[in-house]
Amino acid sequence: MPRRAPRTVLDRMRTPSGIPGFLKTASVCTLIAGLLSPLAPAAASETAAAQVTAAANDHCGNQCSDILPPGQNGNATLAQILLNQAFGTQPEHAEDQLGPYANLAKGYSGLTNDKINNFFNDASFGVPADQVASSVKPAGRGDVTIVRDKKTGVPHITGTTRYGTEFGAGYAAAQDRLWLMDVFRHVGRGQLTSFAGGAPSNQGLEQQFWRHAPYSEADLQAQIDNAVATNGERGQQALADARAYLDGINSYIDASDSGRTFPGEYVLTGHKDSVTNAGTIEHFKITDLVALASVIGALFGSGGGGEVNNALSLLAAQEKYGVTEGTKVWESFRMRNDPEAVLTQRDGSFPYGTKPADPQGTALPDAGSVAPEPLVYDRTGSATTAGATSASGDAAKAARSSAKRGMSNALVVSGEHTASGRPVAVFGPQTGYFAPQLLLLQEIQGPGISARGASFAGLSMYVELGRGQDYAWSATTSGQDIIDSYAVELCQDEYHYLYRGTCTPMEKIEQKNAWKPTVADGTAAGSYTMRVWRTKYGPVEYRATVGGKKVAYTTLRSSFMHEADSIIGFQMLNDPDYVKGPDTFRKAVQHINYTFNWFYADSEHTAYYNSGDNPVRASGVDAEFPVWARPAYEWRGWNPATNTADYTPPSAHPHSIDQDYYVSWNNKQARDYTTAPWGDGSVHRGNLLEDRVKKLVQQGGVTRAALVKAMADAALADLRAEDVLPKLLKVVTSSPVTDPAASAAVGRLQAWVAAGGKRTETAAGSKKYADADAIRILDAWWPLLVKAEFEPGLGSDLYTAVTANLPVDESPSAAHGPTGSHAGSSFQYGWWSYVDKDIRTVLGEQVKGPLARTYCGDGDLGACRDTLIGTLKQAAAKTAAQVYPGDDVCAAGDQWCADSINHRTLGGIKHGKIGWQNRPTYQQVVEFTSHR
Repeated sequence: MPRRAPRTVLDRMRTPSGIPGFLKTASVCTLIAGLLSPLAPAAASETAAAQVTAAANDHCGNQCSDILPPGQNGNATLAQILLNQAFGTQPEHAEDQLGPYANLAKGYSGLTNDKINNFFNDASFGVPADQVASSVKPAGRGDVTIVRDKKTGVPHITGTTRYGTEFGAGYAAAQDRLWLMDVFRHVGRGQLTSFAGGAPSNQGLEQQFWRHAPYSEADLQAQIDNAVATNGERGQQALADARAYLDGINSYIDASDSGRTFPGEYVLTGHKDSVTNAGTIEHFKITDLVALASVIGALFGSGGGGEVNNALSLLAAQEKYGVTEGTKVWESFRMRNDPEAVLTQRDGSFPYGTKPADPQGTALPDAGSVAPEPLVYDRTGSATTAGATSASGDAAKAARSSAKRGMSNALVVSGEHTASGRPVAVFGPQTGYFAPQLLLLQEIQGPGISARGASFAGLSMYVELGRGQDYAWSATTSGQDIIDSYAVELCQDEYHYLYRGTCTPMEKIEQKNAWKPTVADGTAAGSYTMRVWRTKYGPVEYRATVGGKKVAYTTLRSSFMHEADSIIGFQMLNDPDYVKGPDTFRKAVQHINYTFNWFYADSEHTAYYNSGDNPVRASGVDAEFPVWARPAYEWRGWNPATNTADYTPPSAHPHSIDQDYYVSWNNKQARDYTTAPWGDGSVHRGNLLEDRVKKLVQQGGVTRAALVKAMADAALADLRAEDVLPKLLKVVTSSPVTDPAASAAVGRLQAWVAAGGKRTETAAGSKKYADADAIRILDAWWPLLVKAEFEPGLGSDLYTAVTANLPVDESPSAAHGPTGSHAGSSFQYGWWSYVDKDIRTVLGEQVKGPLARTYCGDGDLGACRDTLIGTLKQAAAKTAAQVYPGDDVCAAGDQWCADSINHRTLGGIKHGKIGWQNRPTYQQVVEFTSHR
């Protein structure tokens, strides 16, 4: 059955099928002509007062660059949407960064420093006078100006007052992303279907995130009050900044409403009338910012979870092998502290989440007793369809897994090893590909703020990832465990539990949603109620029995009820009077409670710090598994009223200054520092960066271009082909391969490995891979060989349980991976380390931290070879149409298309596909020439 790419919000807007007949052909042109008239005066008013923005204390020396596809402009009027749907035309600056971004894949090999900005934007402060496209004073204010440049349309916001500066930031954000901001405030509130339509993908999206953060309006406000109250003057300033930012957003809403230039999606989803202008675009309020923050935190900054799945796979191992041997087998697959894992910080030890010598309080479920807690009730209409229930299942699986989207990478080299003697960095977040993009670019200059970079739409009162006057910073998702699962013993009925000896009622939180068909989403009318039962130990996620006692398994996250706290850290990062070097940088990011790796570079120093509120666990508690909800096993210093606890001190977090180089691609941070996701073993995509950057550093004289080339080369590498396939072929060719089909497949794979093992086009724009047959064979072979190698030894039950902890594969075309198809990010999760260690053991090679048993051929080289050759022949016989079965985006058998990046539509504008690259969505290239 063909795979379906994930479809969200306005993915259903299609021409001709998604736009009704009356919006086709000639009538489209007529309607567009009528709608274009209000656009001209607005455009003219913006360009009339054009002025230059002065560069403010810029120490980059024209050596800072950035890129964020598809383009800065994420808003489109109804006329522009219809033009795009009918003829493929793009609004100005909607996709002018997509081409340069895509072109790096074939253009990096000859890259030099002077060619970097062929593929990136100049990220210097200010706009040269001859490059000013427009200049506006929003709402006629005299204390702020928004200048946009001709090349990209990025807003350069300059204020003379703090209020005016933040007002301008809000106004500019709404100009560029109003519809997207509105979508995600509704996602965070669990109200997407009522707002944008009841498509199954919309149902799944709101269910996934509301499950993570089921807040009432009072909860959202309390988080703001707490962040302000506990942070002194900075807390008060953050509140004032947020209010000014909201005033700017709402001012733009009013201006666009009266001028009828608001995003056309409001018409297509039934919120506004294109003829009478009736209808309302709701103003933003301060609690919307917390709802937005909860979505971003869930996506990228909340490591942990999966304890119940861990328990199930442990029980399966113990059932298969007995308690002692089964536990040993389980631990070898878990790889908590694998000695062969690539590390971001190579010196020192930072114990966290390690296995206790004598585990205490573990509450493993009775066999067969675990049942997921339902989220959706009272389904009606289209909410009862198979598509809707399937979307609910996928959302639940994504929310409960520890294999969360990590993404993002960083390459940072100290000045000791660069050609200039100054640090060089290439880094950025992999936030997926959306239209419009989740992030936006901006420059903000005002009292106490001086920065350029990227921010999440709707949270852009500060630059979140970018550069200051003489320093730059970025982050990758770290994934250390800040989420624990507790077994609360039930009493009285299913909705009361024992809390410190007292039978206590659970708190019921509900969100009722209903929808009806619109132009954008023709899904039939339907409704449902989302219901979460909350305890002092967090929301209920599963029901089970433990030793015959009825329990509910809950999830307690250290950032739960603290989604707003990180605002202080971002405020500090934007403050040139605060961040003056690596020490103050690290102090700033210590105020960010989400789980990130932070990187820093200026003209003299580099630095690294791992952030997150890591709870101090009770002695003997094993964070891998659920524990009893009893005082002896609670976080130390835990206050359930505020969900605060004792946290590990900054000195216990991986951190350093001026290491010779840093690499991060969501790999293990440091020795003894356990991350929640599985797979930090001998083969990780972090190795793709480590191998290349280490070689550059050994050679010396690293330049910005050389570091970009290392990143771009890794972005096209197939991790399996580079680090595992040579060992598989070593087994296969340990005796002559006489079977013609197998021999031909081996020859193709060997040639691909010799050529570098990359997934790259024959020529720019060919949409055909060099080594296409070898790539097809490996894509088909990997899942077959993994199953044939491990399932006979593990047994079906244990094999299935471990695949629930760690997916087998995440190739670019693997729609079953955590990121789905057409998402760019690949090779984060998979069984590469298991295969690598097992095959090396069969070959008799040294393996540090081996698996507890040998699986391929039960350890016999000949039998292992037979297994590999048998599955290789099966794979080679598969046609391209079988390996790449097609989906909503691609025809069956189209290999390049199956890998391609497709910007998933969150609005009415669509973009063309680009070739696969495994790299950050927003990316900086920086080298500062001086320091204050």
